[in-house]
Amino acid sequence: MSITDLPLVSMLKSKLHWHQARQKVLAENVANASTPGFKPRELKEPSSARPASGSLPLAQTSPLHLAFGSSQGSVETANGARFETRPSGNAVSLEDEMLKVSSNQSDYQLATTLYQKSLAMLRTAVSGRGI
Repeated sequence: MSITDLPLVSMLKSKLHWHQARQKVLAENVANASTPGFKPRELKEPSSARPASGSLPLAQTSPLHLAFGSSQGSVETANGARFETRPSGNAVSLEDEMLKVSSNQSDYQLATTLYQKSLAMLRTAVSGRGI
């Protein structure tokens, strides 16, 4: 059994690879900000890196709890574009792309730190020095 067989380490490793690939896609979007007809692309997050929606049903265990989704309708996330396409057909918003780059970078740093801490804990557990 190798270290990469552990679920946490495997998940963090795939998350790091996803952030690297996303950084490349975002950089291509920024590089093509003035290319006529270019539409920005986004990399879909792997299902193991984000919680599945609706996987845990909400339970109303008390009559004082608010009922979710009954008569109010369902909550939907807006997937529409927050910017307009220029007359040249280019739909890249540099502000949005730079926000995504910054967020991606901080998420990558977090995953890197968690990966390093996980490996350090495993080393401590294997060496027996933590006892």
